[in-house]
Amino acid sequence: MSEEKILDQTPELKEPKQKKERKKMGLTSKIFIGLIAGLVVGVIFNLFIPASYVRDTIFVEGIFYVIGQGFIRLMKMLVVPLVFCSLVTGSSSIGDTKTLGKVGGKTILFYLCTTALAVTVAIGVATVVRPGIGLDMSSIAGSEVTVAEGTSAVDTILNIIPENPFASLAQGTMLQVILFALLVGILLAKMKEKGSIIANFLLQANDLMMEMTNLVMRFAPYGVFCMIARTFANLGFDAFVPLLKYMGSVTGGLAIQLLIVYMLLLFVFTRLNPFKFLKKFFPVIAFAFSTSTSNATIPLNIETLEEKMGVSRKVSSFTIPLGATVNMDGTSIMQGVAVVFAAQAYGIDLGVTGYLTVIATATLASIGTAGIPSVGLVTLSMVFASVGIPVEAIALIMGVDRILDMMRTAVNITGDATVTTIVAYQNRDLDKDVFNSSEVSERVPELTL
Repeated sequence: MSEEKILDQTPELKEPKQKKERKKMGLTSKIFIGLIAGLVVGVIFNLFIPASYVRDTIFVEGIFYVIGQGFIRLMKMLVVPLVFCSLVTGSSSIGDTKTLGKVGGKTILFYLCTTALAVTVAIGVATVVRPGIGLDMSSIAGSEVTVAEGTSAVDTILNIIPENPFASLAQGTMLQVILFALLVGILLAKMKEKGSIIANFLLQANDLMMEMTNLVMRFAPYGVFCMIARTFANLGFDAFVPLLKYMGSVTGGLAIQLLIVYMLLLFVFTRLNPFKFLKKFFPVIAFAFSTSTSNATIPLNIETLEEKMGVSRKVSSFTIPLGATVNMDGTSIMQGVAVVFAAQAYGIDLGVTGYLTVIATATLASIGTAGIPSVGLVTLSMVFASVGIPVEAIALIMGVDRILDMMRTAVNITGDATVTTIVAYQNRDLDKDVFNSSEVSERVPELTL
């Protein structure tokens, strides 16, 4: 009798658990739904609902505007404390690489160079494709459109150094905040135990800002819906083609970085065969593409470099986790294209100085973009602010950004592996016989996350 009851109850106990698992929907799906819904609603408002007080004042410039701008303000609220805390904690851990001597220095230098190249490639591709041409965002801007004042190269360099770091934090002068945060982090690492109290405080503050970012991003689907609905209610289908051109520019930039920039660097500094590298590393690229997370790829990346490329684990176990934290070339490409897209949409002429500022800001900001999903969009608003571009353009970018995230992740981890291979080769920690071997192991390493 008791056995029958147990058998009868077992299916009932399992069903609720399965239903709960099915109900979960990721942030990516929610944002994409918000994008599509906002697009549909905006087009309906533009084509089928005549201009009236209810449509224009209550909905388009009322509900849509308030909720959309409210979300933008929440993102702006995060920028300075998030970037400062992230960079301090990140650079303090980078400061420890001095114990690794040449390996640490070379790795960081290569990571910064590949990121700067990534932003340069992105700006070049976007300048040719001109994704923002044909989209007049200035007519629906939520804030006054400002053009960055032209300054000389000398003044631009001097303006990176803050006269008063607290004023820079209060005013959101991001290049000055970045420099100050890097110095604080490196000196904290050098002080070790003497600076442990401040270091622990900033580490906890960084965790707090990550949690706050997660909280704010929960409202992203609603913010995206309202911003996209308002955009298409005013512009109709005029915004659709530029959006496709933006996606194409990002995809093109990622392809150039992966297939040309990385492979040229590998060949120039090692004389190793780039085609063999790509063939042996492809399973890791596919894994990163499918998971959309650099951190989850770390174990497979290290294992593949050791078994198929001949890279010593003592090198890769340091450079790969570091790269997953500070080397975000894919994100930098997105930011470079986004800046050109937004500048063209708002009719802003950045000039040479503006583009140099974007390259410097995006390169340094890449150190603080790792850790949680969508944080790159928060730092994107910082890059926009550094050259006087309104952050409202993120409304269009955010909706499709997660679609491009899989490709960005693949580029990120390939950059980490390329730099690791170069550094290992120069440090004589790479076995050429293993790299040149035609045998490709079919064993999939166990992933311990």
